[in-house]
Amino acid sequence: MKTLEELCFNNTFSQLTDHEFYSKVDTTPLNNQHLISFNANAAALIGLDIHEQSRDDFCDIISGKTPLHNFFTLAMCYAGHQFGQFVPRLGDGRAILLGQLEHDNKKWDLQLKGAGPTPYSRGSDGRAVLRSTIREYLCSEAMHGLGIASSRALCMLGSDEEVYREQIESGAMLVRMAPSHIRFGTFEYFYYTNQHRALQELADYLITEHYPALCDIENPYLALLSQCIDNTALLIAQWQAVGFSHGVMNTDNMSIHGLTLDYGPFGFLDAFKPDYICNHSDYQGRYAFKNQPEMGLFNLSCLAQALLPLICNDSDKAAELARAELAKYQSLHLEYYHQLINSKLGLGKVLADDIVLQKELLNLLQQNQTDYTIFFRALSNNDDKLADMFIPRENFDRWFASYQQRLRLENTTAADRKSCMLKTNPKYILRNYLLETAIERANNEKNYADIENLLQVMSSPFDEHPEFEHFAGLPPEWASQIQLSCSS
Repeated sequence: MKTLEELCFNNTFSQLTDHEFYSKVDTTPLNNQHLISFNANAAALIGLDIHEQSRDDFCDIISGKTPLHNFFTLAMCYAGHQFGQFVPRLGDGRAILLGQLEHDNKKWDLQLKGAGPTPYSRGSDGRAVLRSTIREYLCSEAMHGLGIASSRALCMLGSDEEVYREQIESGAMLVRMAPSHIRFGTFEYFYYTNQHRALQELADYLITEHYPALCDIENPYLALLSQCIDNTALLIAQWQAVGFSHGVMNTDNMSIHGLTLDYGPFGFLDAFKPDYICNHSDYQGRYAFKNQPEMGLFNLSCLAQALLPLICNDSDKAAELARAELAKYQSLHLEYYHQLINSKLGLGKVLADDIVLQKELLNLLQQNQTDYTIFFRALSNNDDKLADMFIPRENFDRWFASYQQRLRLENTTAADRKSCMLKTNPKYILRNYLLETAIERANNEKNYADIENLLQVMSSPFDEHPEFEHFAGLPPEWASQIQLSCSS
C-alpha cells in the first residue's frame, strides 16, 4: 500500500483542449481542520495505506493546503435541468477535483466537497456544513453496502469554521471518489451553447477513458446513450427495490456512469408510502418515490437531446435513433425491478403471475403502513409474527397462501432460499433518524462514535451485527417530523 506521496495522480480531464470544460482553482482549507472519519474500504480502492490517516499533515495534504506536486485542482463546468427547468450554467460550486488515480486497473477521481468558492459558486461560499457532509459520507457507503452503484467517500474533515445556511453551522469537507464526476448536465452545457466540437471531445474522452469497448462500434455515441439508458434503468430499479428516494434528481445530479451521486435530501422508506417526498423543497412532489422511474426517463431524454449532433448529422434521423433507444428504458427498468422484487421474495425467474403477486403485496404494505425493510427481513426469516403487521390479518393470510403456492414451483430448499433472501433483504438501512442522532452528537458534543458505528454497520447491512440491534428497529415517533431541504 502507498503513502500519500506515492499516489500517482493524473488528471486526464484537465487535458481536454476546450477551456470551458473546467476552471483552474485553488482550494481554501478550513480553519483548524481535523479528521473526523477515515474509510479504510475506500482507501483500499486507491491503494492508500490506512496508516496515512495518522500523519500530522494528512488533513493539510488531502485538503490541498499542502498540495502534492501532481495535484491539478479544478472545478468542472456543466448545466442542468433543475426541477424540470433548464439552467444554462451551473458547475462545481463547492466541489474541487484533485486528480485521477488508477489502482488495480480501475480509475478514481478524488474530489473535495466544501473546499471553498469556485467560478461556479454563484456568490456562495463554496463550503459544506458538517450536517450535510455526515449525510453524504455515510449514505454513499450505505448504498455501496447495499450493492447499489454510488460515489464513495474516503474521509471527512471537520473544523472550527462557522458557515451560515439557515443558521450558523460547523464547516466540514468531504473527500469523495468516483470513476469521474461527469454528469448528464455536462453534455447539456455544450449542446445548448452550440459547442458541438467540445461536445464530441467530451464524448470521445468518456468513451476512451471509461467505455473503451464502445470505440469499435459503428455509432459509438448512440451506443453511449444506450449504455447510459441501461445503467440508469438498473440504478433506479435498485433504488425502488430497496426503498431509496434521492430527492433531487436533476440532470446535474445524474452521473453518466449510472451511479448514485450528490446526496442531499435523500431518504429510505420507513412505512411503505409510494407518495413519499423526502425533500421539503420539492413542493410539487416531482421527485416523490413513486415518480423516480419516470424522472429517470425525463433525464435520459435530456441527455439524448444533448447527444443528437453526435449521433447523426441528419437531425431527424438522429432524433429517430435516440427515440428508439429511449423506448427501451421502461421495459428495461421493469425487467430489472420485477427481478429484484422476486429476489426479495426468494423467487427465481419472473413468471407471468409474479407481477400480480408483487403488486398485491405492495398494496398490502401501503394500506397497513408496514415498515418496508423490517417486513422483507422478517419474510426472509419466515418470522411467525409476519401476519401481525397487517390489519385485517386475513388479507395477509390470503396473500401468504398464494406466495407459498408460488414457492412450491421453485427448485430450491427452504434453507437455501432463506440464505439467499438474507443476502438480498438488508437488516439495516440508513434511516434519517439515525443520521439526525449522529449529527446532533457530532455538532453538540463533538462525539463521532455514532458515525463510526453507522459506517461499520451500513458497510455490511445484510449481516446481523447483534451489538447494533437498536439500529434495526422501528423508527421513533419523532422521526416522521424530520424535514430535509436542498441544503441538507
